[in-house]
Amino acid sequence: MRLGFGLLAIVCGVLLAQPAQIEPRRRTPAPARDEGRDAPNLRIDTTLVLVPVTVSDPLNRPVVGLEKENFRLFEDRVERPILNFSMEDEPTAVGLIFDTSGSMGEKLKRSRLAAVEFFKTANPEDEFFLVEFDSRPRLVVPLTHDTTKIESELLFSRSKGSTALMDAIYLGLHEMRKSRKSKKALLVISDGGDNSSRYTVSELNHLVRESDVLIYGIGVFGGAGTPEEQSGPWLLNRIAEETGGRLFIANAGELPDIAKKIGIDLRNRYVLGYTPTGVERDGKYHHIRVQVIAPRGMPKLTAHWRTGYYAPLR
Repeated sequence: MRLGFGLLAIVCGVLLAQPAQIEPRRRTPAPARDEGRDAPNLRIDTTLVLVPVTVSDPLNRPVVGLEKENFRLFEDRVERPILNFSMEDEPTAVGLIFDTSGSMGEKLKRSRLAAVEFFKTANPEDEFFLVEFDSRPRLVVPLTHDTTKIESELLFSRSKGSTALMDAIYLGLHEMRKSRKSKKALLVISDGGDNSSRYTVSELNHLVRESDVLIYGIGVFGGAGTPEEQSGPWLLNRIAEETGGRLFIANAGELPDIAKKIGIDLRNRYVLGYTPTGVERDGKYHHIRVQVIAPRGMPKLTAHWRTGYYAPLR
């Protein structure tokens, strides 16, 4: 959603693997979060843009222990000073978007195991919900702290029908609005493209840009399939990258391991804060780019972040 004159919280993230063995250096405690972050109508003198970033090494492992000096941040190709720097560790709201379409078949068993492994990384303050989809999406379990409710429902899921992936993500974003958590994510487990949604790619892309929800995709693809199924990797990757996440492609056997790693990744994010200058409050979309500078002796590092934000309206 487009925020008013309050703080802009831009959520991003990344799919990574096992944590890298990097010894974090001591740093000055991060300043307390501005109380206006959850009150978008609060008027303040400046607009603080918060950009969560995840960093990985060439083996796709999360990298911790970096300092503010290891990052450069650009808005619309103009470098901005990084004013706030911290590591984010707070409760999370996660929506599981679970594909039960006819093409899933035997993949459902591994997909259920993936969800169970993901929930093992949860803490008591996290909250979750479950959306299943085939020819249409269904909110099966509303927001809850009890992951056993979702695991129980997944046991009864059956493979049938076509694939309404974009409608399911729409429903997930709608349900996420009910959460008061500042860190939010959707985990999409699917095996192909969309052939049954009412919403278009363009409509979904616009909604994703306006939301503050990070989207991860776990794709289980295989075989020639229909044209819609062949476009599955492109569709999931586009949706995920727009939010700062990305798509992981895996065979059925890798699903549980990848899902567990995603849960770990959610708790290894840097937050860069800066104040835009010379930006009119015109509601336009502004592009963000983050560059990570590896410390001496380290290999090339990769950063993942949300690609931009809408400026507040006048």
